[in-house]
Amino acid sequence: MSVWNNLVGQPDVVQQLQQAAAAERTTHAWLLSGPPGSGRSTAALAFAAALLCEEPNPEHRGCGQCKSCQTVLSGSHADLTHFSTENLSIKIEEARELVVKAQDRPAVGRWRVMIVEDADRMPERTSNVLLKAIEEPPPHTIWLLCAPSPVDVLVTIRSRCRPVKLRVPHLSDVVQLLVSEGIPEDLAFHCASLAQGHIGIARRLATIPEARARREAVVRMPISLRSLPSAMKAAEDLVQIAEEEANADAEARNEVEKNQLMTALGIQEGEKINPSMRSQLRQLEEDQKRRARRIKTDTLDRFLIDIQTVFRDILTLQLGTGSPLINTHLAQDLQQYAAQTTGVKTLERLDAVTLTRRRISTNASAKLVFEAMMAGFVHER
Repeated sequence: MSVWNNLVGQPDVVQQLQQAAAAERTTHAWLLSGPPGSGRSTAALAFAAALLCEEPNPEHRGCGQCKSCQTVLSGSHADLTHFSTENLSIKIEEARELVVKAQDRPAVGRWRVMIVEDADRMPERTSNVLLKAIEEPPPHTIWLLCAPSPVDVLVTIRSRCRPVKLRVPHLSDVVQLLVSEGIPEDLAFHCASLAQGHIGIARRLATIPEARARREAVVRMPISLRSLPSAMKAAEDLVQIAEEEANADAEARNEVEKNQLMTALGIQEGEKINPSMRSQLRQLEEDQKRRARRIKTDTLDRFLIDIQTVFRDILTLQLGTGSPLINTHLAQDLQQYAAQTTGVKTLERLDAVTLTRRRISTNASAKLVFEAMMAGFVHER
């Protein structure tokens, strides 16, 4: 099985990266961009496996069978550094560590490969730390940066990277993938449609009934609001769900991480902690808080994307474009709602969702911005 099989619906990208992996010398920095769910990190990992593949025939690199391919895909290859952040932004200290690591010579392979997911989460000061390493890289180091769009990355960095543009996988490709994983075809088609080509979300909806039920509750909210109190309650419920997601993750991971750090520091339970070690524990707690904020923000953003699909379907019906609905199972309710309002009003509500997505990425109160949005959705018969 080739490593490229993991990259769904991207034949042009596969061809481009295969040719680069087969070359004797290749570009030292790449920027892989594409919408959420297009497979940016999957493409980066497959490319890294092909670059480090032990196959003697260059055209067959990325075989998926050799030890190097398998260890890259598992994240344990000695010459691969795969960085992703669970925080809202990449810290400057983390960027400095990556730059230092990039100077190491390969231990077993031809290259040292540095994958940086969420490169769009680097503030300008952090990007400038990475810029020098990309401008003057060691001859054996290859950087693979991932971001939703090239414009999300500092212009001085993207100008030094070779671009790779991924697209949203076709619906049939996502359905085929889910079916190959044992999902019934009708469920696979339904979940792929709801996910709009986002492979990770389609897989989650197909395999977790609770996720489907939660999405169903979210998309029914905006078309069922008939009063201001119901709008306030809907906003409160969505924020509470996001907080519960973050808290559930914290309960599962925080204590384990703290115990692992204390073991690494040689601290016994109940033992007095000296100031230098206490600072490391405080740093861990800060990282855990930032991770919780990101989980909450990402969950709220997913809710907003789902709500967008509802008003997109309503506008489709109002304009009579004939485009297929995303939420086909709500067709009757959507048609009734569309007949009771105007396209102009629907566009205003779509704009409100977009504005809310921008606001929750800042320090604005999630509860307040959701209340403001939901209040605008109130629809009296």
